[in-house]
Amino acid sequence: MGDRILLVEDDEPLGSQILGHLRGAGFDAVWWREGRLLVAGELPDVSLVVLDLMLPGTYGLDMLKALRAFSEVPVLILSARNDTLDKVRALKLGADDYMTKPFWPEELIERVRARLRRPTLQKEPSVVEVGPLRIDLQGHAVQVRGRPVELTRVEFGLLAALARRPQEAVTRQWLVDHVLDPEREGTERTLDVHVSRLRRKLGPAKCVETVWGVGYRLVPGEDA
Repeated sequence: MGDRILLVEDDEPLGSQILGHLRGAGFDAVWWREGRLLVAGELPDVSLVVLDLMLPGTYGLDMLKALRAFSEVPVLILSARNDTLDKVRALKLGADDYMTKPFWPEELIERVRARLRRPTLQKEPSVVEVGPLRIDLQGHAVQVRGRPVELTRVEFGLLAALARRPQEAVTRQWLVDHVLDPEREGTERTLDVHVSRLRRKLGPAKCVETVWGVGYRLVPGEDA
């Protein structure tokens, strides 16, 4: 048998068909019929998870969020929900791919194979230090030269997104799509307001740099 796949799908006929296609393609497939809020140690040793959203027990996105707290296993969402906001939420929470039902079984198998060919991302460091900044990504805490700085959820999300790619320009549109709430504040103008507030809170640490015509990047900075 090949790579082991976890299928989480409550629809019996569909789940049975997917299981058959996965096994027919040479995968070792395991089938769960309900969602579960997993903690470290409860996930089987699998190479990929195929996850439905509308599940009994635990909603699919809640399961994904819990899973991402301790595992970087690739997750392919398989759902009848075709709303753009559902796709955005799933990708923000750490999904690697999103397929809508109905689908061709051949496409599902090829997407699984494509995802398994890509190297699994290394788990990100819990703390990132850039110049005078110390950013605790897991603890959601920021310090400037040892001084705690209180940030809003969006401000921290913005700083964390830049910290994961230090000294690399991140486009304004990417930050809008991945940091801001698409239902309430998903515009570049709103993003610029958050950046301005973030800079004021960081004080003399001039670490958030504008890349004209592109977006922003995090640099070591310097004291004013």
